[in-house]
Amino acid sequence: MTAPMRTATGGRVDRDSTLTFTFGDRELTGHRGDTLASALLANGIHQVTTSIKLGRPRGFTAAWAEDTGGLVQIEAPFPEPMLLATTVELFDGLVARGIPGQGRLAEIPDTAKYDATHVHTDVLIAGAGPSGLAAALTAARTGARVVLIDEQSEAGGALLGTTDTIDGRPALDWVADAVAELATYPDVLHLQRTTAFGHYDDGFVLALERRTDHLGNDAPAAISRQRVWRIRARHIIVAAGAHERPVVFSDNDRPGIMLAHSARTFLHRYGVKVGQQAVVFTTNDSAYVAAFDLHAAGVAINAIVDARTEIPQRLLDACAERGITVRPGSVVTGTRGNGRVSHALVTGTSGPPVLACDVLLVSGGWNPAVHLFSQARGQLRYDEELGAFVPGAPLDGVSVVGAANGVFSTPGDISDGRETANTVLTELGFETRTATTRSLSSAGALAEARSRNERPEQTTPGLVLWRVPEGDPTTQFVDVQRDATVADIARAIGAGIRSVEHIKRYTTIGTAHDQGKTSGIIASGITAELLGEPIQALGTTTFRPPYTPVAFAALAGRSRGHLFDPERITAVHEWHVARGAVFEDVGMWKRPRYYPLPGEDMDAAVLRECAAVRGGVGILDGSTLGKIDVQGPDAAVFLDMLYTNMMSTLKVGMIRYGVMCGVDGMVIDDGTVMRLAEDRYQVFTTTGGAAHILDWMEEWLQTEWPHLKVRMTSVTEQWHTFPIVGPKSRDVVGAVFADLDVSNDAFPFMAWRDTTFDGVHIRVGRVSFSGELAYEVNVTGWHAQAVWEKLIEAGERHGITPYGTETMHVLRAEKGYPIIGQDTDGTVTPQDLGMSWAVSKKKPDFIGKRSFTRAENQNPLRKQFVGLLPTDATTVLPEGAQVIEFAADGELPPPPVPMLGHVTSSYQSAELGRPFGLALVQGGHARIGDTLHVPLDGTLVSVEVTSSVLVDPEGARRDG
Repeated sequence: MTAPMRTATGGRVDRDSTLTFTFGDRELTGHRGDTLASALLANGIHQVTTSIKLGRPRGFTAAWAEDTGGLVQIEAPFPEPMLLATTVELFDGLVARGIPGQGRLAEIPDTAKYDATHVHTDVLIAGAGPSGLAAALTAARTGARVVLIDEQSEAGGALLGTTDTIDGRPALDWVADAVAELATYPDVLHLQRTTAFGHYDDGFVLALERRTDHLGNDAPAAISRQRVWRIRARHIIVAAGAHERPVVFSDNDRPGIMLAHSARTFLHRYGVKVGQQAVVFTTNDSAYVAAFDLHAAGVAINAIVDARTEIPQRLLDACAERGITVRPGSVVTGTRGNGRVSHALVTGTSGPPVLACDVLLVSGGWNPAVHLFSQARGQLRYDEELGAFVPGAPLDGVSVVGAANGVFSTPGDISDGRETANTVLTELGFETRTATTRSLSSAGALAEARSRNERPEQTTPGLVLWRVPEGDPTTQFVDVQRDATVADIARAIGAGIRSVEHIKRYTTIGTAHDQGKTSGIIASGITAELLGEPIQALGTTTFRPPYTPVAFAALAGRSRGHLFDPERITAVHEWHVARGAVFEDVGMWKRPRYYPLPGEDMDAAVLRECAAVRGGVGILDGSTLGKIDVQGPDAAVFLDMLYTNMMSTLKVGMIRYGVMCGVDGMVIDDGTVMRLAEDRYQVFTTTGGAAHILDWMEEWLQTEWPHLKVRMTSVTEQWHTFPIVGPKSRDVVGAVFADLDVSNDAFPFMAWRDTTFDGVHIRVGRVSFSGELAYEVNVTGWHAQAVWEKLIEAGERHGITPYGTETMHVLRAEKGYPIIGQDTDGTVTPQDLGMSWAVSKKKPDFIGKRSFTRAENQNPLRKQFVGLLPTDATTVLPEGAQVIEFAADGELPPPPVPMLGHVTSSYQSAELGRPFGLALVQGGHARIGDTLHVPLDGTLVSVEVTSSVLVDPEGARRDG
């Protein structure tokens, strides 16, 4: 059945295809080529939703992204909120409803793909209207690389909603030929359904392409739904057209009130009449064309209400021929209607004060779409003749053409786009086919052309009318979607606000989905009127990306779910998975946290792993430790300046623990350093600090000590490291590497030795992060799996136990070894950690040394690193819990409670048979033996302050 408002012929929809869709509780039909909005209008539906604050009926006000009323919720095939029905291409099976204020996010994961790609080009043209197509053809014919993007589903721009001609034939035939020719050039990338939403420095533009059947009709659903294009162009030509602007009057928000050119677009592009009888309210010539076209389609034009007292005779004659009444010097002051508009209230010249209508078409002039120009910090100026802001001073690398530049020429005039492209290409070094002597590529050139009376022929300038003063300002809607009115602007001014930027935020005008495309300039004009200032002095709000709303999913692209953050895995990751490891993320690495046996939770698994390491032997995948190869004749001098202790005295074949500080003397990282040769070291960092420390080292080398001959590179992924830890570790390592003497005399603590395994180079270090006898086996990633499995095999007779990071933390905490970033917070010096021994007194300088002499850094009440033992021997203290002074009555003191410090690490210990903690406490080193308290769940837990070393303080275990 033909929809009641569909014309018998015409439009660009495929009338041979019938698409079934559901809106609200109604099943409806449309055609391929429809938008959801045009299909609803074809079925006589104007009201689609209600407003966000007042709950007033809302309908379509425009035919594309400048629409302020037609927000819908897509329910199927996948829920998507806050979409404009005017930009949703109809497809079979679509289910949607109007949004009463806000939408609903999906409750199930989105299975669609989103991606991004990059492209470099000589010329980027934004907009495939007549000016943009002319510019693209001109550029393509020179052999330049061209990217042409346009937000509509097909090229043509404003021509899609007209019956205009170019070069004496239908304009859309010319468009089709232009598109076909562009397709023959291999260096032309033509993207429809693609919106340039952000323009940044150095010719960088972000654009969003809508690609699948969900939002487009000719791409398979298997590809990404949307794609972000990151475009870098030598020159950008903005051919974005212009937006028709409304006039504000009382009750101007009823469904059925829309922009005049939008009605023409619905007619010619979609074959839809927006009403049966219309009133047209205009301040300029352009609305007459819309009225004539609708009249020809059978829509009764009950009157054209023109605010101008002088109207071109040719328009009056054309109206007389059609029997259309014109009301010069008149305005619409308000409307009536139950939901949809039913009457327009008119004042001015003689005639009835009330006009019946089911659609009221409004045209207050045109605003050039200057968004892309302005986003790149292009300056705007007010054009009094147009009553609009246009590009001002020229902007390097950017040209603006056509209506976007305020050039509203006759329909067949494409000279602006062609001539601008010629000028641009000449500047880029391309040989153009047609010489040109002028360019309208900037507002400055446009002004010069106007001064020579060279402006292309265009319609008679209109009357600038922002609002009709008569009526109730509380129902004169400036931003229809936000329910923001003239009264809101007046209230803002009454509060002392003068800046349009502040008024925007006070009233929320321009912050809805349309981002002020119609309301922004209107708000400036009304504000200027109320203040009694010229609008050019007031200016506009800032045009910022995105030009139209962009889904977070599109911006995230493939970086979501497990791909949200890069995941790094070691060479033996699959072995850990097979053993049931529970992983944690550390510095983008997937590290085994613990290996639970059946029935074990984390606490039980960690206690078992700790006991196995202390009593026998354990193995850890420590491959994620940062590793930096430092080479060069000045490597020793360089490292002496970076570390608090001496690295230049380290002997080849030995290892030294070191601490790095910032310029403020606070610890930023720690680790071990191997001296591989006189001019070569291997630096080990924390897992999370690897990238930062390499960057830190490069910064000092390049900016402060460029005279040093040093080279650095990360070898974190090249070397895999497996600590073998515990009293039986010597037996395991000796069994695997038979030619390596692992005795204490031949292989002392903090030494390293090279060996081989089946011809593969292996480097073994005597390093312990647990206090136990330990060896760290280093092997290249290619052979890591084989060596790991061999170590496991050799350790089976000793009950070797793989352990994870949680056990590693317990073991190191029992020995008082701090984790930088967990036991420190950016305010901790080596001295605070009890590591004065790691600060050289011989070196003349190193990073952070001068800060140690600051009075505050020597304050005995600084927070210092200590151990804590809950006196009940059962409470595991929460990490981050505060430590306070003794309360005499055993109750929590009233706030503010004086805090002495906080718990940095807290664990249950298998070795101690009780829980323990580490903490930073004011004057902590002098408080050892004292009893303090930790508030927990409204009670106070007593804790004894101890040394941070709680297991084997003599260090006897490290040699086995």
